[in-house]
Amino acid sequence: MDELPVKTVPQMWREHAQRRPDAVALRQKDYGIWRPWTWSECYRRARHVGLGLRSLGLDVGGHVGVVSENRLEWVLAQLGAGLVGGVTVGVYPTSPTPEVAYVLEHADVEIVVCEDQEQSDKVLEALPQLPRLRHVVVIEKKGLRDTLRAQGGRVLSFEELEQRGAQAEAREGGFIDEVLRAQQLCDLALMIYTSGSTGRPKGAMITYANIRAVVPGIVERVGLDEHTSHLSYLPLCHVAEQMLTVFCPAYLGSTVSFGESIRTVQEDLRELAPNVFLGVPRIWEKLHASINIKMQETGRLRRGLFEWAMRLCEPFAEKAPAQRTVREQWLFGLCYLLVFRALQNFIGLRRVRRALTGAAPIPPAIVRFFRTLGVPLVEVYGLTESTGMITGQRPDRVRIGTVGEPTLGVEYRLSEQGELLVRGGMVFAGYYKNPQATAEAIRDGWLHTGDVVREEDGQLRIVDRLKDIMITAGGKNLTPSEIENTMKASPYIKECIVIADARPYVTALIQIDAETVGKWAESRRIAFTHFRSLVEHDEVRRLIEGEVERGNSQLAQVARIRKFHLLTKELDHDDGEVTATMKVRRKAIYAAYAREIESLYASGRSEAADRAAA
Repeated sequence: MDELPVKTVPQMWREHAQRRPDAVALRQKDYGIWRPWTWSECYRRARHVGLGLRSLGLDVGGHVGVVSENRLEWVLAQLGAGLVGGVTVGVYPTSPTPEVAYVLEHADVEIVVCEDQEQSDKVLEALPQLPRLRHVVVIEKKGLRDTLRAQGGRVLSFEELEQRGAQAEAREGGFIDEVLRAQQLCDLALMIYTSGSTGRPKGAMITYANIRAVVPGIVERVGLDEHTSHLSYLPLCHVAEQMLTVFCPAYLGSTVSFGESIRTVQEDLRELAPNVFLGVPRIWEKLHASINIKMQETGRLRRGLFEWAMRLCEPFAEKAPAQRTVREQWLFGLCYLLVFRALQNFIGLRRVRRALTGAAPIPPAIVRFFRTLGVPLVEVYGLTESTGMITGQRPDRVRIGTVGEPTLGVEYRLSEQGELLVRGGMVFAGYYKNPQATAEAIRDGWLHTGDVVREEDGQLRIVDRLKDIMITAGGKNLTPSEIENTMKASPYIKECIVIADARPYVTALIQIDAETVGKWAESRRIAFTHFRSLVEHDEVRRLIEGEVERGNSQLAQVARIRKFHLLTKELDHDDGEVTATMKVRRKAIYAAYAREIESLYASGRSEAADRAAA
């Protein structure tokens, strides 16, 4: 499918507003009520936002930052900036002040839109480091009366921004039409900062041409159309959410909904019952854990019925419904009526026709679990630098553990090291103010993804990040993500960080899933007061030992975890242990837990010394 208009995202919004003004573009939940916003209403407000930004001094090519959870105003700020020729830069709302300051300063942001007092306080604290920043716009004014007064016009409300734009409409309304007439696909649309798992985040420059090039492949592979409904909850400063909240809807005219908070996702899913759902692995792991908790709390009869249904339907989990035999269809129908329908309703995915997982590796057992349950979960793959999804499983060619086949317009090849290289219009324009990193990423027109892959029957399997592959002291190559994902398939293990590089055997740092293990402990009347007291209980240690042994049975001998250390605190973004997208920062964790890691090998060294002496 490459029948898309040759237009930018702002040009497409204007077209929808003109052609189908009363169709619903966005919905937002406020105080428990879903409020619809039509294409014409959103476009009108976005024009006011854009002209308001212009009245604050934003020129064509200027940079606008957004620090907020997903909501209507996020899209209005992005679209408004685009309508006056600006570039949007998203910042994770979970980022601490130093990270917010780094991105805003590096990106040369002139105006920043903040969700509330919490976010604006981070920016105001960092003002001495932000010489280019002119204004701070705050969406929710609660608690900000004194701040608005004290800053003397430098801080204003989103409502005031729109009012300024509405007043400017009569005088300068034609300016937006001029910008849209001149706007080209080669113009810069967004800067998306990488998660920074191995260093400082880099600003990936995404053009309108990149967006238009990636959309056909996503639409074809996922099966999107104008009737698609999507719940937006993953951070909009991440390319994965941008592609389903902004990129595809702009060309298809489909509907996007914003819940009240990322904490209400499961409740919002039950209310909306969207037909497309994207979850990162951690979301699927949490849904998996919530079902396990529900099963722990239910009676023995229902638990037994659930286990019976899962055993019965697991053998044909990879098949699409149309590919199943008559007997398999009958068995699934029976299990659906008795068990699966209620569980699909419980997680809000009974009406979903395509469920996606991406952005990070996922344990194959988790995918198999949901597919057995009847949730049509498929794996997809993409990068910030590829403007989103560039491979994905076809519904009738699902092979669990792979990320499917390349999408429309994507050329690919493998390097001598097995690294995936891709080429096409979706490859980004480069890193902002970092020509050296750009030259390393794009060589001879090919984007070097940094991921080692293996081809299996026309489908791609991600082996690991090239930089993460470990070589043991015995010279054996190991892929830590395979080991870690095997362990994380357990509902009791939230994180597993493998240590093996130049080491005699494999060890790991393990973080328990506090909620699932807590419910397990309560059911056995095990007393605990906080995370550490739960972790340090002997029975919890034995529980995790059993889960590790179960995981080890699925691994080659050389890849099995010999020893592990249970973390007594949860990995934290503020401590620099994980990124805003919850990706593990290995180097930081290895440094923070150096003593615990060395203790895992101390007895091994003494045993080796004893053998040498003998």
